[in-house]
Amino acid sequence: MEQQGASVVINHHIVDGKQNQYEDWLNKIAPLCRNAPGYIDWQIIRPIPDLTFNYTVIIRFDTIENLSAWMESKERRDLIEKAKPLFAKDDNYFIRSGLDFLFPGDNEKQKVPVRWKQYLVTWSAIYPLSIVVPLIILPILKMVHIPENKFLSSFFVSGSVVFIMVYLLMPNYTRIIKKWLYK
Repeated sequence: MEQQGASVVINHHIVDGKQNQYEDWLNKIAPLCRNAPGYIDWQIIRPIPDLTFNYTVIIRFDTIENLSAWMESKERRDLIEKAKPLFAKDDNYFIRSGLDFLFPGDNEKQKVPVRWKQYLVTWSAIYPLSIVVPLIILPILKMVHIPENKFLSSFFVSGSVVFIMVYLLMPNYTRIIKKWLYK
């Protein structure tokens, strides 16, 4: 059976004025995470200074078992305990595998839809986008004098399709069909 990989999205709301201490804490936990079995990568989305206080950390592992092992490890628990005075809210995270992030529930404890429904919903969203997006993007590329090249065109078209899917279409689409999707 093919491994799908797994991701965790961690949200930490940091107490105002404690951002530098949190950055120091990230520098302690990052090497431990990177050395955990199955680690793939780690991304940090930092808050906007003087406007927001949330850090979002996205960590990917090769299997959900390896990811769960890291998230439940004594090393991580101990470091979370040390960081608690920096948190305005609890250590909040949710784990997803494959493309599950495209199917957000109303809360992170909600079950993930069955794969065949994920397939149908994703296909029904990508199919019209794969027709419409090139009709919009290709003339724009020509207008800004990007040379005609199928690889370059595909890069911009696929990037646009994924952006629309993840940020615009799927959150609203899944909300509309959630009764059927999660049934």
